[in-house]
Amino acid sequence: MDRVSIVHENFLRRVAAQDFPQAQSTGKELGRDDALSLYRAQVLSRALDLQSRIMQKQGQGFYTIGSSGHEGMAALGHALRTDDIAFLHYRDAAFQIARASKAGHDGIMRDMLLSFACSSEDPTSGGRHKVLGSRPLMIPPQTSTIASHLPKAVGAAHSITLARRNRPEHAILPRDGIVMCSFGDASLNHSTAQGAINAACWTAVQGVPLPLLFVCEDNGIGISTKTPTGWVKASMSARPGLKYFEADGLDIFSAVAAAKQAADWVRTHRKPAFVHLRTVRLYGHAGPDVVTSYLPKAEVEADEAHDPLLYTARGLAAQGMDPDAIVSIYTDTLEHVAQAADQIADTPRLKNAAEVMSSLIPPKRAVASSNGPSPEQRAKVFGSDYAQIDQPQPMSRLINWALHDLMLEHPETLLMGEDVGRKGGNYGVTQKLHARFGPARVIDTLLDEQSILGLAIGLAHNGFVPMPEIQFLAYLHNAEDQLRGEAATLPFFSRGQWTNPMVVRISALGYQKGFGGHFHNDNSLAVLRDIPGLIIACPSSGDEAAAMLRECHRLAREEQRVVIFLEPIAIYPMRDLLEPGDGGWMRHYPAPDQRIQLDTVGVHGDGTDMAIVTYGNGHYLSRQAQHDLSQSGINARVIDLRWLAPLPTEALLQAIGKRPVLIVDECRRTGGQAEALMAVMAEHGLAKFARLTAEDSFIATGPAYGATLPSRDSIVKVAKALLSR
Repeated sequence: MDRVSIVHENFLRRVAAQDFPQAQSTGKELGRDDALSLYRAQVLSRALDLQSRIMQKQGQGFYTIGSSGHEGMAALGHALRTDDIAFLHYRDAAFQIARASKAGHDGIMRDMLLSFACSSEDPTSGGRHKVLGSRPLMIPPQTSTIASHLPKAVGAAHSITLARRNRPEHAILPRDGIVMCSFGDASLNHSTAQGAINAACWTAVQGVPLPLLFVCEDNGIGISTKTPTGWVKASMSARPGLKYFEADGLDIFSAVAAAKQAADWVRTHRKPAFVHLRTVRLYGHAGPDVVTSYLPKAEVEADEAHDPLLYTARGLAAQGMDPDAIVSIYTDTLEHVAQAADQIADTPRLKNAAEVMSSLIPPKRAVASSNGPSPEQRAKVFGSDYAQIDQPQPMSRLINWALHDLMLEHPETLLMGEDVGRKGGNYGVTQKLHARFGPARVIDTLLDEQSILGLAIGLAHNGFVPMPEIQFLAYLHNAEDQLRGEAATLPFFSRGQWTNPMVVRISALGYQKGFGGHFHNDNSLAVLRDIPGLIIACPSSGDEAAAMLRECHRLAREEQRVVIFLEPIAIYPMRDLLEPGDGGWMRHYPAPDQRIQLDTVGVHGDGTDMAIVTYGNGHYLSRQAQHDLSQSGINARVIDLRWLAPLPTEALLQAIGKRPVLIVDECRRTGGQAEALMAVMAEHGLAKFARLTAEDSFIATGPAYGATLPSRDSIVKVAKALLSR
């Protein structure tokens, strides 16, 4: 027999013989009703695992990672309140079922079978993935919980604290709620898990409330790699700022007591805790996994002997329940699940790209209208800056003022990042905001980009509009999965029921003279451009930066979008355009109600000889080249893309007209924006176009900082060559 059948037969035989494993509990720790309810949740979880394998063999199901051996998570579902948000490990079906029972939520079995079947009627993902999750049960769906969900759990816990004093319009978490986040012992070793746990401890030791319960489900193995004996306890039991609890997830009677103790401690002390939950993994990692191919049969049988259902049956028998009745609940549940699965055999599934993509963009939400702050309010907050507000300024100052206005008008708007507070940012872009709005709205974080983005995602879950800052574009790469795997995918896998809107500000791109090399001058956007649903904005002048930032904030607040706002570092202080002292790149601050909408381009000049399509630093250089070309009798129009994703194709083509096109892309030839633009030109039948890009190289420090990048002179040279063809 296969291991699934062996575990099944062992359960029937041992319960009938009252051959139960030894346990510390007596069976009296839970009342009869609670014990039966939890047993039914565990049995339903097991039955669904068995049915998922049958459905796969029949071609009706598509994903068989199950929860068998982890049924002890029903204890957490029982111990926590139903309004405590829970970010679940993929082996936590028993938690979701127990919570559904506690909440009186009917239909959980059918919901989960629809998920197994990738049915378009699945109320959580609509057929896009087999996920645990439920909006009514306060469980955001997780698609692959290899620690990537831990940073946002930290953020969600912090949001509860912040919302006590500054409750956002769309807050959903209760003032006295806690956050639960579960994961496996193998995932604990992932850098994301370590970073999130470190961030929680770092926060707690400073006295900042953080009502967060980590639950590590320790089955001793990650796919085929064993966790060293004692590793979890040794590495987590003495962490500063983190309360450690142990629980036997095999024995639901003792597990409930430990779970309640831990949850009550977090709720009372408003500090993070760690529950180390003993579990076993039955059947191997997933359906096709043959566990005896990498583990000795004796070890596999030893785990099977500790089937959590046997421990629960032991407790029920100790309460006087007849073994035949215990078995009947099990067999009746198997039959009931099989019948329900038959009823959904012909369930509809997603049929085409339009249906799959229908939840890629989250739904708009109603927001309270605002007339904006009064002149008196602005004068008070801006302080001494207000006297200069009518004077032309460089980009860094105008972005700073835009942040002032946004935070003044929208109390749910928060800034967070390394050095954004007291220091005012690396380039002074966030200066004075900390003093004027306070540390609860301008948050100095630890040095960890995963934690910064996770904080923002979690805050957004509770109605805030976070604006996290990543100091340099190169620093994003070690945290990009927080955008790809978490933020941008959440509405897609939840049918738009869950969102985490935000505006991620990044000091970006190259042309810093002699500073930092490739860590501070990074000209690669490829890591962002291929994330579906992500909006990427890149201003090139101060006035447009302020107006575009307001639109980015509106897109997040009203349309629940995840937006990347790339701020060209080299243009932050830029004052002059053609020669020193001309002030040609200084701009006036636009009125607070002025925005530049998505899908628009900037058009500069009426020249009909050619169009130069560019963005960011390329726009600045192209405006210089535009002047130089005019000295040679070539009249060019410069088109600033502004929005890099989605491309403003219609507006771009209209601005180009019939002109020959030179694309100036400061990013690399491979993977740069120019590749997409060249495709647009070809697909729309433009006859004459060329590109000038950066070389496929990292950027050097020192005098050679611009050697691999487009320049004023190279733009002129390539433009003339294009027209001479």
